[in-house]
Amino acid sequence: MDSQSKEKKNKEGNPHVKPVTEPEAPKTGASGRNEAEISGEMYEELRRERDEYLETLQRLQAEFANFRKRVLRESEQAGEQASRQIIQDLLPVLDNFERAIKAAAEHDREVLGGGVELVYGQLRDLLARRGLCEIEAHGQPFDPTRHEAVLCQPSTEHEEGTVMEVLEKGYQLDDKVVRPAKVVISQEEKAKTGRGE
Repeated sequence: MDSQSKEKKNKEGNPHVKPVTEPEAPKTGASGRNEAEISGEMYEELRRERDEYLETLQRLQAEFANFRKRVLRESEQAGEQASRQIIQDLLPVLDNFERAIKAAAEHDREVLGGGVELVYGQLRDLLARRGLCEIEAHGQPFDPTRHEAVLCQPSTEHEEGTVMEVLEKGYQLDDKVVRPAKVVISQEEKAKTGRGE
């Protein structure tokens, strides 16, 4: 049997004999380089890009952590500065209270009354400069966002839902309610009916 007849028999499907094939030449790209070389270069390029992105991400994380720390520190410092400023503004009021108490011990009660009124005015003015103002309530229609109703009383002099009396003043700071005014509001007086009607 010659070699041609052996090849023919192998092609016809002899399961025990493998066909002889020539080894494939490495595939080359348009530049004349094989795929293995290109894959290695792409792998290195991708690794470089990955490392750059990782480095950028780590730098951004560090910058953000530093930013958060700085904002917290500045916020604490601003709060401390505001507290210090308020205390500095209140110290003269404290001094005047001490003077009024000393004057009351040495003199009569009328001097104490005048001194206390003076200190009260000073404190009220200081708080007003800081933006605190009293909520108008007496004679105003009841507003649940600015008033707290403590009592309802029948009245013929006021319309229903009108603030008749202020039990405790309310205050707001720059249009935000700090403490609502505690008030008594009017309600409609119910007609009295007798049994004989």
